[in-house]
Amino acid sequence: MSQPDDHKSTVDGADRRVSWDQYFMAIATQVATRATCDRKHVGAVIVRDRTILSTGYNGSIRGLAHCDEVGHMMEAGHCVRTIHAEANAIIQAAKNGVAIEEADIYITASPCWQCFKMIANAGIQRIIFGEFYRDERIYEVSRTLGIELLQLSPQAPIDGGKATGATIATEEGGNPA
Repeated sequence: MSQPDDHKSTVDGADRRVSWDQYFMAIATQVATRATCDRKHVGAVIVRDRTILSTGYNGSIRGLAHCDEVGHMMEAGHCVRTIHAEANAIIQAAKNGVAIEEADIYITASPCWQCFKMIANAGIQRIIFGEFYRDERIYEVSRTLGIELLQLSPQAPIDGGKATGATIATEEGGNPA
């Protein structure tokens, strides 16, 4: 089960370190730098008990050319050459025999509908994302399933910023403003 995010070191009452959510989101942002589709760089980190279990970024099928090498494969306005970051993180965990049930996933962009369904079926209990990316269905379905859904403001200060503008799917409320 996830650890609470409220234990920060302080010196004379001032925060010295970023929150755990900020820390893992910063790692997801770094993971996104490996992405090979220049339309959108996305990174994902799966975490349980403050330990990284798996990472993923959007890129082509292993062994095939990437978008940044041969161009995009477009369908209905979306590049379908790549496997999304969340899917790659789940695949990496499965390939390495790492259980991810009851874990958290940090993603630089909210999951698309297909990735959201994979995350839910993998038993991930908390989704923390940076920017919102195109599919409103994740809000209602996460509430129904009891999956916590948080948007971590990309403008949050690095010196101990907290998740802001958050929608928690297990509470009453709607989409972030």
